[in-house]
Amino acid sequence: MAIPEEYKLKCDFTIPERYKHHVLTNRKEPNIPACNVKTIPGDMTERGCAFAGSRGVVGGPIGDCIQIIHSPSGCAWYQWGTRRNLSDIYAWAGPNTLCNDSQNRRRAVTSDLLEKDVVFGGMEKLEKTCLEAWRLIPGAAGILIYTTCTSGLIGDDCPSVARRVEREIGKPVFVIDSPGFCGVSQSTGHHHFNVQFYDQVVEYREKHPEACMKEEEKGPYDITIIGEFNMDWDLAYIKPLFEKLGCRVVAVFTGGERLGNLLKIPDAKLNVLHCQRSCTYISDLIKEGFEVPYVNASFFGIEQTAKALREVAEFFGSEEMMEKAEQIIEYELEVISPAIDFYRERLTGKKVGMYVGGPRVWHWQRVMKELGMKVVFGMCTFAHEDDYEKINARAEDGVFLVDNPNEFEIEECLERFKPDLFLTGLKEKYLCRKLGVPTVNSHSYEKGPYACFRGMVNFARDIYEGVYAPVWKFARDKDFI
Repeated sequence: MAIPEEYKLKCDFTIPERYKHHVLTNRKEPNIPACNVKTIPGDMTERGCAFAGSRGVVGGPIGDCIQIIHSPSGCAWYQWGTRRNLSDIYAWAGPNTLCNDSQNRRRAVTSDLLEKDVVFGGMEKLEKTCLEAWRLIPGAAGILIYTTCTSGLIGDDCPSVARRVEREIGKPVFVIDSPGFCGVSQSTGHHHFNVQFYDQVVEYREKHPEACMKEEEKGPYDITIIGEFNMDWDLAYIKPLFEKLGCRVVAVFTGGERLGNLLKIPDAKLNVLHCQRSCTYISDLIKEGFEVPYVNASFFGIEQTAKALREVAEFFGSEEMMEKAEQIIEYELEVISPAIDFYRERLTGKKVGMYVGGPRVWHWQRVMKELGMKVVFGMCTFAHEDDYEKINARAEDGVFLVDNPNEFEIEECLERFKPDLFLTGLKEKYLCRKLGVPTVNSHSYEKGPYACFRGMVNFARDIYEGVYAPVWKFARDKDFI
């Protein structure tokens, strides 16, 4: 459905093709914008590349392996501390000492391709890099190698290098071939990591059956949490809830996880899928290849977290587990209700805009309703049609949606809809704050965790502190207000 004339953004008059990417939500007849397609020439997109999706989002949180970027140093810089996907790998301890030996945010390793490597090939340099990194970090569980535009264009045979290095070090060495140019956004990288990692896990398990979980080790309520990346310690709230429910969390794909545990994902009884954009692929593959079912879940907000607990308990068919789910929900609500009531009273009626990658725009529709806030517009960087279907189903009718927005569209939406708060990322917050609009970091959080019941309190607190910060009365332009 074409966007009404009065909703057309003035900044796009010179690129009218952008109007296909704008819609108004409708619950009865969902409006889906053009999405997951190539960026229009002349449009200054804010998308990331496929490499960013594979390394930065899905692979990056793995905590105990060496992650090597086969690239010039520029691409490698991206991997270092850009996302707060935290991990705690305690390999050793001493008197009054507990050493977090996680690798994912501590080291950035690259083959540092130069012009001569582009001309003559970089495979020898990649092999030397892998072996040197292994000598420097001998306690790592394995190596992940990522290709980029440069190594992809010159055609280096990274899998053959990986096989040689694997024989040398005796640990798994996987290759994720997702150079930045190979897709329209970082979403392609999510897909590539899922499929390629799964294929290599299956192959490794066949060659090394000792990596699989032994039958006597398997439990009746083993689960894997898929698509949870432990942003600012979200797992510190998610895992205990399922453990109280009676489940054993075998592995998390991929937040703060050990590579050895990821090899055991097919051995669980159920996969609980959180990020339904970036990790549905591997959930489908495991279901098809190992007959392990999965349930969709959201760990944001009260209603959605309660639903996740109930559906997992229902899957296992245990009356005791179902009773535990209700007890957990009742207890958590009792703990958080005073704080949530405080924030809801002060946030009710406030207007909010959202700009996130994809799923959180629909994850957080219900969270905003629970806080009494009104969503006036939403934006997604890499959402697909099914994401927009979910947004239409959860949002009020008439919410303005923009797919793959550029900075001019963001600015015009802020001026037109005048939100009291903008849920967005790091790049956009400076523009928003110059206009006097408070922001909360929706990618890596302000002071998380934001997941589950108690994370909802942290989220509400950060929203409240943003909206009511006294600085805005000095920063706002009178014309904007």
